[in-house]
Amino acid sequence: MQFEDSLAFALSLDQRDSLAPMRAAFHVPKIKGSDEEEVYFCGNSLGLQPKLTSSYLNDELDKWQKLGVKGHFDCEYPWMPYHEFLAEESAKLVGAKPSEVVCMNSLTANLHFMMVSFYRPDEQRHKIMIEDHAFPSDHYAVESQLQFHGHDVDESLVLLKPREGEECLRLDDILAAIDEHADELALIMLPGVQYYTGQVMDMQAITDAAQHHDITVGFDLAHATGNIEMQLHDWGVDFAAWCTYKYLNSGPGSVAGCFVHEKHHDNPDLPRFAGWWGHDKKTRFKMENEFVPIQSAEGWQLSNPPILSLAAIRASLDTFKQAGGIAPLRNKSKQLTAYLRFLLQNRLPKHVDIITPNEDLSGCQLSISIRSDDKTGQQVFNAIEAAGVTCDWREPNVIRVAPVPLYNSFTDCVRFVNILEAAL
Repeated sequence: MQFEDSLAFALSLDQRDSLAPMRAAFHVPKIKGSDEEEVYFCGNSLGLQPKLTSSYLNDELDKWQKLGVKGHFDCEYPWMPYHEFLAEESAKLVGAKPSEVVCMNSLTANLHFMMVSFYRPDEQRHKIMIEDHAFPSDHYAVESQLQFHGHDVDESLVLLKPREGEECLRLDDILAAIDEHADELALIMLPGVQYYTGQVMDMQAITDAAQHHDITVGFDLAHATGNIEMQLHDWGVDFAAWCTYKYLNSGPGSVAGCFVHEKHHDNPDLPRFAGWWGHDKKTRFKMENEFVPIQSAEGWQLSNPPILSLAAIRASLDTFKQAGGIAPLRNKSKQLTAYLRFLLQNRLPKHVDIITPNEDLSGCQLSISIRSDDKTGQQVFNAIEAAGVTCDWREPNVIRVAPVPLYNSFTDCVRFVNILEAAL
């Protein structure tokens, strides 16, 4: 499509957008002291609240008020199996079977529990490969796992770095590093989408390369789930974990998601940290002390989950379902992000650099490096926030913006670039 830099053109795109009505399914914050909606481009950090959320939460509060403990059993959406109501739609978002996904814990906790099972170092294979600019929590988790197993981080951590002068990792370099360290690698753990640059990793190619050398591979999908299409089952990924409060719009600190490929479900030799919610459902309440894991991703659960958080996730998943799932959203996302990129490059080529790769190598997010001579990036960020934009700042000089297809519009893109241009 030939884009035009005008509000009228953006409005025409919005009028033809079949997903435009989904914006009305969300609460969009207003600019302080005004009735005008913000340009909310921060769904990569915290998604907006679906309007279904309050009713779903109130249903559970009402159930607790009127039924007490009986809410676990004798009602619609009983608490005892509540996490099961999220499995089918969660699985669709990541390309998995329902038996391969479960909502539990937090993201970093899930990564730790997965590494308990899937990082099994020996004398020869003890290294873990991550990216040099991994999200700090991932880096901390991996380092602590190495130390827990008695390994020197300097010896056992393999860091993937972009080439000199570049921001993003090249697939050829990742695959070459896998080949180089193949005899020593016990685990590869990378993001599905890199949080800083917005780069989408080729998860299938990385998984194929790793498993060619019998290396276990897992992914942190915090910035991927609800953003891009994936096929975790078909790709043969061993495990993955994600949060639900970014593109999945389930509220701050909400319960995370986890994927374990079905090839591992009935492996009795796979160690894990066990809890009773992972025990076979048929005998769980016999209260015996011999752990019999559920032969699905549920077998990695520890405790019964917080129902109010699961209700918020169910509201978000139902909102995704109303939109037709991830495929049409991804199609809109590509066009929406391409239009924003066009506007930035057309209007501000001397002031900003977009470090996010093009087209299929990016999701919703564009990471904008500010190179204005007059103001620091932090000053520009503060100015656009004051003017009605909510987005995200990352050191040293990057503003991350995420036009989310569920609730953002092409008009939002024009408004944002107008505000950014004025700030610069």
